[in-house]
Amino acid sequence: MASPDMSPLGHGPKFPGSIVVMGVSGSGKTSVGKAVAAACGYRFIEGDALHPDVNIAKMSAGIPLTDEDRWPWLREIGRQLSQGAEPLVVSCSALKRSYRALLRDSAGGDLAFVYLHGSRDVLAGRMHHREGHFMPASLLDTQLATLEEPIGEPLTVVADVDQSAADVVKATLAALGGLASSSTGASGDAGFGQR
Repeated sequence: MASPDMSPLGHGPKFPGSIVVMGVSGSGKTSVGKAVAAACGYRFIEGDALHPDVNIAKMSAGIPLTDEDRWPWLREIGRQLSQGAEPLVVSCSALKRSYRALLRDSAGGDLAFVYLHGSRDVLAGRMHHREGHFMPASLLDTQLATLEEPIGEPLTVVADVDQSAADVVKATLAALGGLASSSTGASGDAGFGQR
């Protein structure tokens, strides 16, 4: 029997499929996603870059997106997931179960979700300190109200972002390695307590 591919950073087996790093704005999807992609040797796609201009204009103006606004964006992310033979890491808020179901269906194979969970205070603080992003901190509460946590969903790990980015990435890679070596495909926890 062949041994599973190993993560280049020595974190054990790497997850063989694509990975969506999800959570509300300010959770660190881009930073964690880029680090996970680099560690696994996967290409990273910034989900925010796939938003149509009209969505970016709405969010920049402090107007929350509706489902109707999000579906074309989610379909484009799904198209990206379905196109290549090589696994990807994609950042995407993926706030609702129905959004994640569309992405799973589009991927056509194993798709892991890394849910970046944080307290409202930590998330708000991060949003207030970042520069050059179109998403205003005023929309955090609408995202939190829309969020349907992926607890109990298949191939999902939860990472608590109330700690250093390096610790989040390290534990996330270990949890993804656990999914890679698991025959059950059950949800997991990136070492941060049960959700």
